[in-house]
Amino acid sequence: MTYKKQIKAHYQPLDTKVLELLVCPISKTALILSHDKTALISLAARIAFPIRDGVPLLSIDESYDLSDEEYNRLK
Repeated sequence: MTYKKQIKAHYQPLDTKVLELLVCPISKTALILSHDKTALISLAARIAFPIRDGVPLLSIDESYDLSDEEYNRLK
């Protein structure tokens, strides 16, 4: 199973009030919710943080880089 499929298997909705309070631990900028709602994305840092069981994992170890295609689609 690929990493993104594993993330989708653990999907639970993220409370929008929580999303408004969170910032990227690297850039200290706002995070946006991915289209499939499985990650929080920092455009400033060009990374994504997975959401598992409704909990955003804002650890650098858990994050993954955005591809150029993903980044350009979200800008």
